Amino acid sequence: MEQRATTHHVHKLSFILLILSLAFPSSSFELRPSVADSTFLHSNDTAISDFRVLNRRALFQCPDLNPYLQINVTTQGDLSDEQFITVNVSGLLVPSDGDWVAMVSPSFSNVTTCLGSEAYYLQTGDTSILPLLCHYPVKAKYVTSDPSYLSCKNQKCQKYGNNGDCEVRTCAGSLSFHVVNIRTNIEFVFFAGGFSTPCILTKTDVPLKFSNPNSPLHGHLSSIDSTATSMRLTWVSGDKEPQQVQYGDGKSQTSEVTTFSAADMCSEFRLGSIVVPSPAKDFGWHDPGYIHTAVMSGLQPSSTFNYKYGSDAVGWSAEIQFRTPPAGGSDELKFLVFGDMGKAPLDSSAEHYIQPGSISVIKGMTEEVENGNVDSIFHIGDISYATGFLVEWDYFLNLITPLASKVSYMTAIGNHERDYSDSGSWYTGPDSGGECGVPYETYFPMPTPAKDKPWYSIEQGSVHFTVISTEHDWTEKSEQYEWMKTDMASVDRSKTPWLVFTGHRPMYSSLGADDQFLETVEPLLLNNKVDLVLFGHVHNYERTCSIYNSECLAIPEKDKNGIDTYDNTNYSAPVQAIVGMAGFSLEKFPDDAPSWSLVRISEFGYVRAHATKDELKLEFVNSDTKNVDDSFIITKK
Repeated sequence: MEQRATTHHVHKLSFILLILSLAFPSSSFELRPSVADSTFLHSNDTAISDFRVLNRRALFQCPDLNPYLQINVTTQGDLSDEQFITVNVSGLLVPSDGDWVAMVSPSFSNVTTCLGSEAYYLQTGDTSILPLLCHYPVKAKYVTSDPSYLSCKNQKCQKYGNNGDCEVRTCAGSLSFHVVNIRTNIEFVFFAGGFSTPCILTKTDVPLKFSNPNSPLHGHLSSIDSTATSMRLTWVSGDKEPQQVQYGDGKSQTSEVTTFSAADMCSEFRLGSIVVPSPAKDFGWHDPGYIHTAVMSGLQPSSTFNYKYGSDAVGWSAEIQFRTPPAGGSDELKFLVFGDMGKAPLDSSAEHYIQPGSISVIKGMTEEVENGNVDSIFHIGDISYATGFLVEWDYFLNLITPLASKVSYMTAIGNHERDYSDSGSWYTGPDSGGECGVPYETYFPMPTPAKDKPWYSIEQGSVHFTVISTEHDWTEKSEQYEWMKTDMASVDRSKTPWLVFTGHRPMYSSLGADDQFLETVEPLLLNNKVDLVLFGHVHNYERTCSIYNSECLAIPEKDKNGIDTYDNTNYSAPVQAIVGMAGFSLEKFPDDAPSWSLVRISEFGYVRAHATKDELKLEFVNSDTKNVDDSFIITKK
């Protein structure tokens, strides 16, 4: 969620604009006010840290004549598709708390200073002078992660005197890095000076390579329609040749193959005739390999099947069991819903963008799936938070595989997938880092009408889901507005009595929302008797009364178990809930919350829902405690 910029950021922007005007005196360079404003919003929104501004730090000289200094990796053979590896630094005469190791890929990446690219980095939200690395590290760790490093418990004598006494002792440390198959070779670089004043000490001699960069990986499922007789499987491989998914009793489908390149990413502004690259085009780019997709047809709803994917040439995935969702119009649906999850490292390293709650949320939801309590999942925006650092999609896909490979994983687009100025997004902030929806739509093909029109509807069980894009034009007479109106008006409530409307940015939040969005779209909800509205974007959980025009038209009553119950037999207005608490750092609520806000929880978790023909029950599950911190029921008699 966007926040205000500080005066400090304003001063920095003024300074860098002066530098740019001097650096480009003959150009017509001018940063539009909307872009300048969004730069600061993005700065706060993306939680700039010392590690995240590495590309904008001055690279200092690091004169070190130490002949003993080494960095090496403990691993047997080439890298597997996922493993933890140990990186050892040794030969240190004086260990420092500013010593750190970066994992860089591809191994031939330029890790020297790119002084000429200063202007390219302004749009990322950081205005520090001078970039450091021409290519961004995948992750990094301070060597002090090894508790014995500074105390030099791991010593080695490098030189003995004539009397046999040790004259030169050096210190060593070891770090563990979680590595997934990103197809390109890896090297580790040893820095001194911390993230703020870094300099290179040494790097690994021989790049590490993956044993099979073409491995078929990260298979994830999605529904293509409301019949639940077909499921789409999407996976990643380093090989462009078509592969297969084999499923059921001897059935198979050949994959369609696609990819995207840096040329498909967006740029934000121009310096005269010079196009200034986005992070996705420039230092954040990483080759995505090839994305395969195939549709498994001839299935039965609410049924279990096995599948595997790949080919004899590149290898096959393990055999996986999955469950189809119930067909639209059937009696019952169990689903999970959340937004703003992203990912976090499994090795406590620093990364471009970390969502601290994501690990516990994924663990909790995985248990739900393994226990057979889930028919489908809805992730409503802010998916991976890669935001122009493309390698992070691989880590995200790896993280959700235990979920998304077993049940339908449906998504909605968020600001961190789509938004970028002059790209066609409704909001012009640089929140996608130049991705402009391209990786998102490639990795997560939904049953949408066309490319860059990421809205759709689907029916599962007794629920009709209307899934919109808050990042595309939703104003009256727009294509999406007309689609929303037509879709919701066409719902057969005798077949799917529950109408759930969902997207990313909220209409109501104690922390504020877009009034124009509310004024434009909310009347459609009331006119079509939408039962429940689910949004993310704000990083907490909040539930309203039955609300319209910022007023409570009905208040829930407690049932015999003390659960808030909304009686929609005599419909009044939708219940709205924000479910953006699945990973991103949580936001606190104001002390003076509006009267329509009935429940406010700032804890990590997800929402578990159970729909029958007569009742729609939702529970907010705290992923740390596993407790149900809020529950409510909507009924129809």
